[in-house]
Amino acid sequence: MLYHIYETQRSLMEPFTDFAQAAAKLYSNPLSPLSQSPLAQRMSAGYDLLYRLGKDYEKPAFGITSVDVDGVGVAIHERIEMDKPFCELRRFKRFSDDPATLTKLKTQPVVLIVAPLSGHYATLLRDTVRTMLKDHKVYITDWKNARLVPLSDGEFHLDDYVNYVQEFIRHLQGVYGNCHVISVCQPTVPVLAAVSLMASRGETTPLTMTMMGGPIDARKSPTSVNNLATNRSYEWFENNVIYRVPENFPGAGRRVYPGFLQYTGFVAMNPDRHATSHYDYFKDLIKGDDASAEAHRKFYDEYNAVLDMDADYYLETIKTVFQDYKLVHGTWDVRSPKGKIERVRPQDIKTTALFTVEGELDDISGSGQTKAAHGLCSGITHKEQKHLEAKGAGHYGIFSGRRWRDVVYPQVRAFILSHDAPRIKAPLVLQNAAPATLSAPAMAEKIVAAKDAAVAPSKASTVKKATAKPAAKQPVSKATAPSVRAPAGKVATRWVTPDEAAAPATAPAAVIPKAAQTAPAVAAASPVPAAPSGKRRAAAGKA
Repeated sequence: MLYHIYETQRSLMEPFTDFAQAAAKLYSNPLSPLSQSPLAQRMSAGYDLLYRLGKDYEKPAFGITSVDVDGVGVAIHERIEMDKPFCELRRFKRFSDDPATLTKLKTQPVVLIVAPLSGHYATLLRDTVRTMLKDHKVYITDWKNARLVPLSDGEFHLDDYVNYVQEFIRHLQGVYGNCHVISVCQPTVPVLAAVSLMASRGETTPLTMTMMGGPIDARKSPTSVNNLATNRSYEWFENNVIYRVPENFPGAGRRVYPGFLQYTGFVAMNPDRHATSHYDYFKDLIKGDDASAEAHRKFYDEYNAVLDMDADYYLETIKTVFQDYKLVHGTWDVRSPKGKIERVRPQDIKTTALFTVEGELDDISGSGQTKAAHGLCSGITHKEQKHLEAKGAGHYGIFSGRRWRDVVYPQVRAFILSHDAPRIKAPLVLQNAAPATLSAPAMAEKIVAAKDAAVAPSKASTVKKATAKPAAKQPVSKATAPSVRAPAGKVATRWVTPDEAAAPATAPAAVIPKAAQTAPAVAAASPVPAAPSGKRRAAAGKA
């Protein structure tokens, strides 16, 4: 009933908030007679504050239309790459008509940012995305408001979150060969689980994992968030904070943890700070300090916009992460999309570098909670692990604001770049033409000579006679002259990748090394580079 009462109260307040907005404009507009009254400025500020306290805050837009890359403006096109029932994989496509900038953009690392599903929208990471777009190809998980998801789309569990992350990682690996993953706050736990399961199956894992301010081990330096979860039982949460969505939403009847309850909890953690902030906003309006007032609006437009979470996901997160500590105890089992139960084993991760970031003044994920990931990922060598504690930074400071841009981001960028594998197509070699004992320079000479003969055999006639030996004819090698017809019963020479050349001609696919079967660069390389098609030429200006 609480959700229905809240919606009824919000509907009743809507006319008053509209009136407050109109009154604020009447007292501030120079053409209005009311603006000439002695208290006009105070009346306008008071009505404006009432409007903002009572209005309904919808999901904000990312609003990133361009970024500056080395002094060159790069246009940003936001689009949905994958659409799941409870999440969208959103891409920020970059465009430039500057050749040097475009070349740089095409070679930059690919990053998947996993945004938190803990009450706020993914737009909370707007500053994170905008900063990273200067040096990376950026994708982000944009979680949907559960009250807008029809019951016909099923439930959403913590296991589904983990499976979503794996699916998004595989998608980027299929497009680019591999990627880097950044998780902020709550998703550090499911991201670690997702990469662990991929490693246990022998799948290719991301090049790096950057985990920022997350409750990997919520037992360390517990905060008020941790204490609430441990002081109440699972049944208490299920009976007191779970409600059904009212009838006026697409997800009517769905069991959810309402966003307005989460927002109330956020405000209750620092009520004095929020009260002071709103009073300062009132004074800024009176003084005419438009810059400070606008900064307040931008922050609270984001902070006050909250979403509902599916009840199963919320309750399972409380129990798994904050009550039973299943990740650190090694007792967490995840159900795959095919129904198979798999144990989460972070120690199986061996080829993914790990970077953890904590804020010195973080009041949501306490000191040491994120750093605990290093102890769990024992399979990662010490030199591939790094930790940073941002001095003077709170929870939001490690991914947004000045400390993020000046302190945290430079180290994140350097860490990703140092582990970014070059995405280069496999070189072409001539089958049966080069013995395995050839040195690298000799092999390179034969590749170049054979490629020249294959793509331009007519160039031989343009060689000056002074450089030829007319007295003795040079024997034509069938291995280096594709233009010569092969004798009957023999296979003509063809261009292949190194893995094909190393494999027996009659070997079945099952005996080809697994790395060769899964290497995206090898699978995608064509035997002979073809001229770019119209579509490829049109895409030359994109990155």
